[in-house]
Amino acid sequence: MRKTLLSILLAVTTIAVAQTQQELRDSLKLITQQSSFAPDSIDLRLKKASYNVMLEQWEYAKNEYDYVLNREPLNIAALYYRAYVNERLGRYNFARLDYQNLLTVVPGNFEAQLGLALLNQKDKHYREAMDGINILVEAFPDSAVAYAARAGMEKERKMYDIAVYDFDKAISIEPDNQDYKLNKIDALILAGRKEEAERCLNELVKAGTPKASLMDLYKRCKK
Repeated sequence: MRKTLLSILLAVTTIAVAQTQQELRDSLKLITQQSSFAPDSIDLRLKKASYNVMLEQWEYAKNEYDYVLNREPLNIAALYYRAYVNERLGRYNFARLDYQNLLTVVPGNFEAQLGLALLNQKDKHYREAMDGINILVEAFPDSAVAYAARAGMEKERKMYDIAVYDFDKAISIEPDNQDYKLNKIDALILAGRKEEAERCLNELVKAGTPKASLMDLYKRCKK
């Protein structure tokens, strides 16, 4: 059975949990020293790049992923994370190419399709973004993430009522996800459905969410 992309990424790029920037820098220094003794080690370069990413050292991370992909053009972890790094560097066309190449290696993969759809949305390729996310939702109808991602795109494009529907779908799959509920309420307010939004807020309070943390949304319901 083919491993999922996510499991491969986790296996290849698992690193020690670091709580502070200083701990990250210390870990990066150690990995860099180890890599200097084994400059051809793909695993060490991927680990080093992962620390570069967490420290938002995008160019350094890109250089590491470039090296890996020059040696192993179909390396799944490097393709996925270089796409992310290229996106952060504003190199959208290069990021898109990495996602597309990744999908030739792992056809139909969830993470790659989602990354490509979100990239197209960010790059204002709205038709491609919506086509991509629709395909994803159809392929993974039990994924709350897919519905929530589509809802976020719809909300950004001011399609508020449709966004509410998709947030509801996401919530039906993950009923305890607070972010989905808050985003739904935001979409309701933006759609002018303020009474409904206030009822949703009251439900959150009854379920244990401190009302004080929701006051900004309550105030928007009254405007």
